[in-house]
Amino acid sequence: MILTASSDKRLLVLGAATLDTVGRPFENLQPGTSVPGQVRPSFGGVARNVAENLARLGLPVSLISAVGDDPIGRQLLEYTAKIGVDTSACLRVGDYGTASYIALLGKEGDLRYGLDDMRILSRLSAEYIKSQAALFQSASLIFVDANLSTPALRAVFQLARRAKLPIFADATSVSLAPKLLPFLPRLTFLTANRLEATALLQGAIEVNDRFSALEAARTFVRMGVQIAIIALAEFGVCYATSETSGHVPAIRTRVIDPTGAGDAMTAAIIFGLTNGMDIDEAVRLGVSAASLTLSHPGSVSPQLSLESLYERLII
Repeated sequence: MILTASSDKRLLVLGAATLDTVGRPFENLQPGTSVPGQVRPSFGGVARNVAENLARLGLPVSLISAVGDDPIGRQLLEYTAKIGVDTSACLRVGDYGTASYIALLGKEGDLRYGLDDMRILSRLSAEYIKSQAALFQSASLIFVDANLSTPALRAVFQLARRAKLPIFADATSVSLAPKLLPFLPRLTFLTANRLEATALLQGAIEVNDRFSALEAARTFVRMGVQIAIIALAEFGVCYATSETSGHVPAIRTRVIDPTGAGDAMTAAIIFGLTNGMDIDEAVRLGVSAASLTLSHPGSVSPQLSLESLYERLII
């Protein structure tokens, strides 16, 4: 399946924009006490990360999110806008602080625990989404993460239907993924990791390897999703459409920080599909973007470019 985005229309991205704080220990974690390590902050959030990656790849993109009327929120919007993302539709609110995410990694860079505070996204109401209808009319496609409330998601799908726009969605987390269930038949594109895919399929398929991931991706297609992507971390990515399915192996990478790698993969696949690539080539580009981000201590790699992605594929 090949999608082509109009060069004079923006990609519209909706969902979380956060301050990420990630800690990685220098030695094994011990319960009940602290150990030496490295703690770093960066701006993140699934939707914001996808928007920044798309902008770094040269695509025009607008972001709808909510931040606090606080220094972190202002810095987040300033930073994101400086990269090239249109943040004019982002909501600033005074009764919640900017969303935040805390991750604790293991010594090898694997995620052990994560905690997020996304309460501010309750202010991205269905009414506010509908007030941005003009952005939908001028967009070429929609990307949404599952941090939005169910009424807000419903408003997104209604506006996208009126504007005849394809919708790309990220399952986001195990607890949030089930919110996408009612909307699966209307999705052009779905991306999920193995745990999120298992949650979305309500345990009907336990996704734990390449073969069960392919089965899950094909099941999503039978449920109405046009393109289903299942990420398996170091075991690569499986994909399915109504016409084909396959697996792309991961690129061997020394993991510095896993935060944002899936978002980079998603953005690169979107870039590939909207630039006429077939699904296999687009997924390979996504795997390269994930590898690049894994090797960077932050949610988005500033080295991201089409040239850097192809260089990584060749190595």
